[in-house]
Amino acid sequence: MKIDEIRKLLHAQPFRPFFIHFADRGRVSVKHEDFVALAPTGRETLVYQSDGSYTVVDVLLVTRLAISARNGARKPHR
Repeated sequence: MKIDEIRKLLHAQPFRPFFIHFADRGRVSVKHEDFVALAPTGRETLVYQSDGSYTVVDVLLVTRLAISARNGARKPHR
């Protein structure tokens, strides 16, 4: 996965929440573009949740991005 693909979803208009899926089958929810901080190197990103907790994401371990479809189903983004 490349950081540019994450940037593309973060800056999409209108923004749509999405999930970042990892190689270990874990995932993290991105609820709003303001909840994400990208490292200048493009290697890591921080994803914050509403309660203030956060997840450090190693972009090299991301397997796919899934945006929410209008009907609530998830659509993979490659």
